[in-house]
Amino acid sequence: MKKKIAAILIMILALSLTIMGIYRGEVAVVLKKAINICTECIGIG
Repeated sequence: MKKKIAAILIMILALSLTIMGIYRGEVAVVLKKAINICTECIGIG
């Protein structure tokens, strides 16, 4: 029972932090960094 409650609390925390990041516009920042890393790895950027 304690494991189930802990799992639910962790899921709620993860979801709330994800929503906060989306609200703050951090999705674009993460995507931009990912694109930069990928282009550097394949030698374009």
